Amino acid sequence: MTNHPSPATLAQLRSTGYRYRSVKQELRENLIARLRAGDEIFPGVLGYRETVLPQVIHAILSRHDMLFLGLRGQAKTRMLRMLPQFLDEWIPVLADAEIPDDPLHPVTTLGRRSVAEKGDDAPLRWMHRDERYHEKLATPDVTIADLIGEVDIVKYAEGRYLADESTMHFGLIPRTNRGIFAINELPDLAPRIQVGLFNVLEERDIQIRGYPIRLSLDVCLAFSANPEDYTNRGRIVTPLKDRIGSVIRTHYPQTTEEAMAVTSLNAWVQRQAAEGGDPTPDVIVPEFMHRIIETAVARARSSTHINQSSGVSVRASVACLENMVSSAERRGILAGEKSVVPRMCDLAHLVASTRGKIELMMAEDGSAGEDRVVLSLIGEAVKDVFNHYAQVEEFEAIIETFEDGLTLVINDQSPAGEIIENAKLVKGLKDAAVEMAQRMELDPKNPQMLACAVEFILEGLFVNNRLSKKETSHGIGYRR
Repeated sequence: MTNHPSPATLAQLRSTGYRYRSVKQELRENLIARLRAGDEIFPGVLGYRETVLPQVIHAILSRHDMLFLGLRGQAKTRMLRMLPQFLDEWIPVLADAEIPDDPLHPVTTLGRRSVAEKGDDAPLRWMHRDERYHEKLATPDVTIADLIGEVDIVKYAEGRYLADESTMHFGLIPRTNRGIFAINELPDLAPRIQVGLFNVLEERDIQIRGYPIRLSLDVCLAFSANPEDYTNRGRIVTPLKDRIGSVIRTHYPQTTEEAMAVTSLNAWVQRQAAEGGDPTPDVIVPEFMHRIIETAVARARSSTHINQSSGVSVRASVACLENMVSSAERRGILAGEKSVVPRMCDLAHLVASTRGKIELMMAEDGSAGEDRVVLSLIGEAVKDVFNHYAQVEEFEAIIETFEDGLTLVINDQSPAGEIIENAKLVKGLKDAAVEMAQRMELDPKNPQMLACAVEFILEGLFVNNRLSKKETSHGIGYRR
């Protein structure tokens, strides 16, 4: 955080030519400067350039309060927390005021009194933009006192009048004056509390317990919410939505490439050993393995077995990619390999990273039913990706080798060399794996990549119903 500007009194501030701007005007002017400079608006938020970002830009230019509406895992909270980037880095406020108050445009009695009594010598302090953003997660126990304020009995007992501002304990919204206040999961806020926000949104003032306290607040309000049919927890009352200037609809990645880019940006896959710790294997994730995960998640978002009003979060993709990398990493540690590549056998461990991230339409089977749905989606994704690279008919000679009762066992702890040696038992499998690796732009001379291609062929034949698969005490056995 850089040093703040030097003016420490009202007179020194006036000499700089400082002008008062409302928070929304400040957001608007700084956004315009960013647009003219060609700067990225929400760096790190992918897939929204032509859809969501124009909605946000228009809302700020219109000086609107905003509601980000969308299913879980659609970067709503991330965008809320990036709004302060459009604020000035530093602003002056009166040092004597309990809530942030502009020196040239004070709204509190204490602020106006300070300016009246001290004049040009009224002391200032400087607020950084990070101090001007406050956020509250809506829960059923949130009260009006939390958001707006309450009478402070201790101050009243000291002899002050109830109608005096100094008797009040201000809530989060007044304390965010000259800033941005965000409420996450707005439908979870009790309807009577939502009603308490009406004046803040429309008249820009607050009232506390019926006493004639009026503060003309300068605050930008932003909210996040899932669609009203998300669960039965609650909904946004219609008059409140009417007072919110712009409702911004978010969405999941629209292409597999976008989904892969979002997941890669957020998943922890580049793992380095802690300082002084033992080195861990380098995990290289082939593009097609990542594509299988994103294809499975995309299928989940259209599956009739899954409650689509709940959605399937991007966090599912992130957790699955991380678990797939961890499975390969574990194998490399146990086998003493310096470099490892995720294989088909690692996909079985993705069930753990999807539990709780999907809601079934029929929940009578419990977690077992959820696991079956996930494994089925992964199988369908493998089939889609496999059929993109090859046709099953190309492997008829390999399939015929299994006709005599051969079973090829694959273990998720087997090193790459062991997989390749076992593949030699199946006529043509190794050569087919070399060709498959080349199609997928993998290095067939790398044992890790070749072992990955071997398992991909076997799993591809299984999901196309040309081989069967059965768990054994030594791993997964592929046979005819």
